[in-house]
Amino acid sequence: MAAEDQKVTGVAGRYASAVFELAREQKAHAAVGEDFARFQAMIDDSPDLQRLVRSPVFSAKDQVAALNAIFAAAGISGLAAKFIGLTAENRRLYLVSDMIRAYQALEADARGEVAAEAVSAVALTPAQITKLKAQLKAATGQEVALSTRTDESILGGLIVKVGSRMIDSSLRTKLQNLKIAMKGVA
Repeated sequence: MAAEDQKVTGVAGRYASAVFELAREQKAHAAVGEDFARFQAMIDDSPDLQRLVRSPVFSAKDQVAALNAIFAAAGISGLAAKFIGLTAENRRLYLVSDMIRAYQALEADARGEVAAEAVSAVALTPAQITKLKAQLKAATGQEVALSTRTDESILGGLIVKVGSRMIDSSLRTKLQNLKIAMKGVA
């Protein structure tokens, strides 16, 4: 467990560690991971759900009621649903994406994989994901559990995070660096 604690930190890490240990005891960590991934995909795809999760305007009671309806429709149940509901009751729902990423890192570590995240301006194709996983495996020497998400604000390129390392080759960052360099010339 000491090795796991080093990989996840903060409030999100503590919550993720607790639910991971509980899921492992119940031999349900894979099912919980799948439910978390499904819920995170729903957050990524729905501005309304993002607002529900992140906004302090909604009461804990309203968040829990909305989440229960979402879980029923999405088929999310058991420990994952209880855990996300608990985060809402404890007014920590705004951290749920961080908790899910920390859980996925713990799950990947338990499988002997390294967790990585790729952020792109447009959704990556399956062929691009396969190629990126192969390149990350060659760089790290380990199997890679890759999660992807889109962020149009990076304009193009990729931001890849593997553990505490980040490679930012986004167009937004390159333009910012060029802007800074041009200020030095003027």
